[in-house]
Amino acid sequence: MIVLVLLGLLAVLAVLALAHWYLWRRLVRDVSAPGGWWRRTGTVLAVVLPLLSLGALLGGRKFPLSVERWFAWPGFLWLAVLLYLLLALAVGEAVRPLLLRLPRRKAAAPAAPAAESGDRPVAAVPSPERRLFVARTVAIGAAGAAAAVVGNGAYGVLRGPRLKQVTVPLAKLPRQAHGYRIAVVSDIHLGPILGRAHTRRIVDTINRTQPDLIAIVGDLVDGTVPELGAAAEPLAELRARDGAFFVTGNHEYFSGAAPWVEFVRELGVHPLQNARVELSGFDLAGVNDLAGTGEGDGPDFAKALGDRDRARTSVLLSHQPVTVHDAVRHGVDLQLSGHTHGGQLWPGNYLAELANPTVAGLERYGDTQLYVTRGAGAWGPPVRVGAPSDITVVTLASLQA
Repeated sequence: MIVLVLLGLLAVLAVLALAHWYLWRRLVRDVSAPGGWWRRTGTVLAVVLPLLSLGALLGGRKFPLSVERWFAWPGFLWLAVLLYLLLALAVGEAVRPLLLRLPRRKAAAPAAPAAESGDRPVAAVPSPERRLFVARTVAIGAAGAAAAVVGNGAYGVLRGPRLKQVTVPLAKLPRQAHGYRIAVVSDIHLGPILGRAHTRRIVDTINRTQPDLIAIVGDLVDGTVPELGAAAEPLAELRARDGAFFVTGNHEYFSGAAPWVEFVRELGVHPLQNARVELSGFDLAGVNDLAGTGEGDGPDFAKALGDRDRARTSVLLSHQPVTVHDAVRHGVDLQLSGHTHGGQLWPGNYLAELANPTVAGLERYGDTQLYVTRGAGAWGPPVRVGAPSDITVVTLASLQA
């Protein structure tokens, strides 16, 4: 096992090294003169930036939060920039030959015969000056595109999630529960980048909707209670008629799930640990995240759902969408999940589709409907591209109304 981990780490390091060598070649060597200030500066950055990214990725396991922040901001942002620089340069590689082969007009020589002094376009071997011009054009274009995409994506995260409205018709929901509103939030990811101000924005957004119930569907934190307890404290101000409920996500188990369960309970948020509560009109159940299985604290669907009255509508909170197959077997009507971030960084949504039955939105599996929110925060780079963060107000609709 240790050998496989080491081989995987070496593979990641090799890919990072190759990517940065390619960036150095296209953005530094090809556009600058040897010994120039940009050649020297770019070479230093090609070494320092990947080291910062490695520090950000490993910092949560090695450093206290106060130190981790120094790596997280530049390191994670650079990973996002790296992705879109590589994608933009891939487009540049396709355009580069066309720019180099564009015909240029041949200068007219006074003594040349009329047949040879025309201004017809002629192909020519690109001069060094032409190659340098094209290299700089592609580099500037790629850098500008990457900066614009990452800047817009970071603004979207730091601005806070936007509200979505989804109506879910449920066959067994009684008429008196028609229009019941659940504010669903997931993947808040408090940590070295997103802190108390982020929590405050989320709480204020949810409270403005005046929901009947609030569901926090895992991945609240990336750190311990001593480090991030103060950042989570605004959750105590969540307001809903039937209260706020919480289930663990995989990141809680990286940070110490049991202390966080007790902490959110102290804030007035009710943890559902493989448990169920009966509300007026439906049953609300919650299961622990799959990541708890190795600690003997994984999901127990029989405990949460096994002895319930199946004539009643059931709504299940489960962090990972993949558990929908267990939900189907236990007759759940609606599962609310997060975990995927909607892919977070395009084209990451295509990778997310390989591991999750639904990446975002509402889909049906047999008699069970699954709604997956894109989440309210971000893990790693504080950037979202093609997958904006959201808080969803799910309105339950009775077919009898």
